[in-house]
Amino acid sequence: MNICIVGTGYVGLVTAACFAEMGNDVCCIDIDSVIIDKLKSGKIHIYEPGLEQLVKRNIEQGRLTFSTNLTDGIEDALFILNCVGTPSKPDGSCDLSYVYQVASQIGRTLNEYKIIINKSTVPVGTADQVQKIIQEEIEKRGINIEFDVVSNPEFLKEGDAINDFMKPDRVILGTDNIRTSKLMETLYAPFARSREKMIVMSIKSAELTKYAANCMLATKISFMNEIANICEHVGADVSDVRIGIGSDHRIGYHFIYPGVGYGGSCFPKDVKALINTTQENGYEPKLITAVDEVNTRQKKVLADKIKDYFSGKNGVKNKTLALWGLSFKANTDDIRESASLEIITELTSKGMQIRAFDPVAGENAKKALADNSLVKILKNQYEVLESADALAVVTDWNQFRNPDFKRIKKGLTAPVIFDGRNLYSPSFVADQGFAYFSIGRPPVNN
Repeated sequence: MNICIVGTGYVGLVTAACFAEMGNDVCCIDIDSVIIDKLKSGKIHIYEPGLEQLVKRNIEQGRLTFSTNLTDGIEDALFILNCVGTPSKPDGSCDLSYVYQVASQIGRTLNEYKIIINKSTVPVGTADQVQKIIQEEIEKRGINIEFDVVSNPEFLKEGDAINDFMKPDRVILGTDNIRTSKLMETLYAPFARSREKMIVMSIKSAELTKYAANCMLATKISFMNEIANICEHVGADVSDVRIGIGSDHRIGYHFIYPGVGYGGSCFPKDVKALINTTQENGYEPKLITAVDEVNTRQKKVLADKIKDYFSGKNGVKNKTLALWGLSFKANTDDIRESASLEIITELTSKGMQIRAFDPVAGENAKKALADNSLVKILKNQYEVLESADALAVVTDWNQFRNPDFKRIKKGLTAPVIFDGRNLYSPSFVADQGFAYFSIGRPPVNN
């Protein structure tokens, strides 16, 4: 099949590469000529395990092409996937300007029947507006062209996006057109060989399903962080509580790890957008609002622990913190809404110096923190320990899970670890001679 994908961001590029891998001819469109030129050479501008190899292979085999010209992309394509960004506005609502710009361009260039697929995460009612915009542009041209607009939200996890696309749990399709749903089933057939995975529903239900899914997962994270904070106040251990509740199959173990809050490009944005959409429709979403508030508070927890520890040592001013992990989670270079940035901002505002390391997000963090003279980002996880007064672990990269504790102890001026991901056993760390502070578990003071 011939497919046009508009937008070469995270969703667009992964979607393009995976469809091309299944034998489709895919043309990827972006207005940024620098990015397009880079992609044509087989180099990608985002970090996602396995993606660059997938892109390069499909370019070499002629199935994946890139252009800045939308007309070139849609001319032979039956499917046009709108994958442009939908960032948050200051009030938390979703900025749909890019989505609507693409819709206008499609309406001005459409030459025959096409299926326009909203792949970006968009509020309920967006597909109706896209339909209206395209139809108005066609009417301005004085012609009549049939087209369909469907909702087909993405469910990709950063760090495991290719696997998520190739082996989806489900494919959500919002349409009321039987012909369109059959064509979409054909498009996705290679990804659903073991069982039927396409779930067809109304467009508005499909749009809301994406938000409901992300808000449900965010709720589990905030709930577990709330329980962790309660554990600290009553003297319980959240690790035991987690096992106790996770063994209930109705709850399960997924997304109930306590930590420093959720971040990235999806959960924070989608939670705020659903709150905004709901309020605009006359309903106050108290639970989802609480999820957002708990997460905002949780991002400050580790910084508060660090400030409390040093309060009896003349405060954090002029102290140095070694920090491991800058991305919002492991296996990505995405630092958007990262807890590390919140922690760094808070501690440096009090005069603390930061020496940080991340396996892949260092360069992005350097740009984001370029104006902060108290921050140094280095290229070796043990180098940041030199002359630091404590170590904070904020992202759960594999290489942080079983480090050389003797080397950590040798590098620090004092053996102190603040663990925002509960990666280490308190008893083991205590045996190594460290003071240890984690989330929802009793502290170890040596």
